[in-house]
Amino acid sequence: MPTAEALDALRERGWTLAVAESLTGGLLSARVVDVPGASEVHRGAVVAYATDLKASLLGVPTALLDAVGAVDPEVALLMADGVRRRLGSDVGVATTGVAGPDPQDGHPPGTVHVAVVTPVRREVRSLRLGGGRAQVRARCVEEALALLSAAVRVSDAARVSDAVRGDDPDRQDLP
Repeated sequence: MPTAEALDALRERGWTLAVAESLTGGLLSARVVDVPGASEVHRGAVVAYATDLKASLLGVPTALLDAVGAVDPEVALLMADGVRRRLGSDVGVATTGVAGPDPQDGHPPGTVHVAVVTPVRREVRSLRLGGGRAQVRARCVEEALALLSAAVRVSDAARVSDAVRGDDPDRQDLP
């Protein structure tokens, strides 16, 4: 179970977690709190679905949001760092993207960015996920949990991106 593994890894390191969500709308945090003992590491979550909330609640610069929009890898990283700071946690994880069915700001449905910021690492994954709206949201949660687990488990010398790769025909890494 990737959620329990991620929480175990946080607990082993003595780190706490905060979650920032956009397209997943609270699904990621719900998955975290479904695990017994989550309160030992999970500080809370911010669902910043509207673009302006990414700035006002998470500290993403308005100029960046105006320039690139909400669906961007740097925005995901800044959301993860912003929620980490805002909620006083060691680790922040964030999701942003396009669940569909329509494109957003030129990005097709299934374009997602998941990010994790820890005391020793900043990592973002940009993906194109297949499926309908519900599938994209659910798969984005799985990708975020996999990245979170890898980010807190791997040694400082290892690459997180190598630890979370898998063979899935409906998943494409974006450059």
